[in-house]
Amino acid sequence: MKLMNNKLIAQMRAATRNLLHKPHLDTNKVIQDALKNASAMTQAAQAQLQGLSQANGNAHLRTPADVPDMLAELGRTFGQGGAAANEPAETLPGTFSEGSYTNAAGTRSYKLYVPSTYQAADTGKGAALVVMLHGCTQDPDDFALGTQMNVLAEETGCLVVYPAQSRQANASRCWNWFNDVDQQRGRGEPSIIAGITRKIMGSYRIDPGQVYVAGLSAGGAMATIMGTLYPDLYAAVGVHSGLPFAAASDLPSALAAMKGQLQRQRADETQPGRAIPIIVFHGDQDHTVHPTNGDELMVHARDAAHAMAVEPGRVPSGHAFTRTLHKGADGKVHGEHWVIHGAGHAWSGGSARGTYTDGKGPDASREMLRFFATHR
Repeated sequence: MKLMNNKLIAQMRAATRNLLHKPHLDTNKVIQDALKNASAMTQAAQAQLQGLSQANGNAHLRTPADVPDMLAELGRTFGQGGAAANEPAETLPGTFSEGSYTNAAGTRSYKLYVPSTYQAADTGKGAALVVMLHGCTQDPDDFALGTQMNVLAEETGCLVVYPAQSRQANASRCWNWFNDVDQQRGRGEPSIIAGITRKIMGSYRIDPGQVYVAGLSAGGAMATIMGTLYPDLYAAVGVHSGLPFAAASDLPSALAAMKGQLQRQRADETQPGRAIPIIVFHGDQDHTVHPTNGDELMVHARDAAHAMAVEPGRVPSGHAFTRTLHKGADGKVHGEHWVIHGAGHAWSGGSARGTYTDGKGPDASREMLRFFATHR
């Protein structure tokens, strides 16, 4: 996978502005000019772009084959950060097995890591469960390698489940966070991910108060959706290089949101009754998902906070960072915002054995699990 160069980024930004603010333009030509180096597009994007073009009177945009590869470019854009070989998962003493879940919204496979320390017998409240949502072009094996979450599961005793986006739903394996149906409780991909979560909870001895969801990039955007729509299911959310809930409602607004031009959120759906605890990581040199999105993810935590603390730091031989803590009336940290100075669009502290990782730290996986353990 090649990194998007600055010229193409500028083309994408200009095309988005044109589509959003000048609907009389020839949509087909604008997008083709901006994305002439792109390829392969998902059916969802095809339908959206066809509808957009037809609404603008471009009758010559007739078939999916005529539509330029806008969402595949979205997938590539979300996936910037540096790739490594997609190797099989490392040998660990636990089990890493595959399963699937089906409901009215569709079928998704998943992989589940059960640590060797897991006790099936009722010897306590049960284990914690972490739901990990991969980014575009990734899969569960790749994401597990990059985040090293299975290794940490052996240390902490939690179970980790990795839902897998299908190529049928999105050719770049992006979670469809920008579709309206996929921003609703009980519908679309959120219902499938929640169903996978409940399936694992029903099959293993899981403490219902220790169920968490986290993700990278498009997976981070979907993790935000899951935490917003299902605060009764997830005790806390981890978002790396993602976007806030309802940041976009279609493909053009998704591209705009990724550049920091966020649409107004739906107030009735972004106030689930309580500000769910959240930990956010974002590189300040992320040219794929603008760091403004990380700031916006902290709005509810800031609004609910009774105290705030700012802690600068640096990883030895690695990145400097600024960690901002938002504390509730109970004194507990309900929001953490890590801005990683000099980092781009990649999982902080991840292993080079997986794709889109930055080994210079800080260790986002370990910090997320630490944060999650304080919320149950």
